[in-house]
Amino acid sequence: MPPDDDFDTFFRTRSPALLRAAYLLTGDRHLAEDLVQEALARTHLAWSRLRAEGSPEAYTRRIMYNLQVSRWRRGKFAEVRTDRVPEARYHQDEAGAAVNRLAMRRALGTLPVRQRAAVILRYFEDRSEAETAEILGCRIGTVKSHLSRGIARLRELLPDLSDSGVEGASR
Repeated sequence: MPPDDDFDTFFRTRSPALLRAAYLLTGDRHLAEDLVQEALARTHLAWSRLRAEGSPEAYTRRIMYNLQVSRWRRGKFAEVRTDRVPEARYHQDEAGAAVNRLAMRRALGTLPVRQRAAVILRYFEDRSEAETAEILGCRIGTVKSHLSRGIARLRELLPDLSDSGVEGASR
């Protein structure tokens, strides 16, 4: 039997047991799969020697344990005591952002089709006025007119949004 067929048989028969052991080591299915994959890759490199010695599973398990111990050691960090709680770098209001997005979507839906297309192309897709005009099949002056009217209407519909997500929409 060729060496690669030997390894293939080992891989197919022992992978489930190795995966169970790796899961017990890591506590996470995806990390366990990564651990087994890395251990089997190293086992494959030493396969000709291991086949002669007759202990490939023990070797693979030993690699898994050593790799996991190395990961544990790397993952540790020293705790530093401070006199005060560190400030958050930014405050993200997910609910408020979702409400703003829904309000913007509703407001955009009230615009005439050409105005809505011009606003979306220009401000949400960050196209130039020339690109927007080309896509809409009109002149740049027409695009500017659509943008002016569309943004004015959005300001009327959304007076509470200081940052509407539309660049240039607030003055």
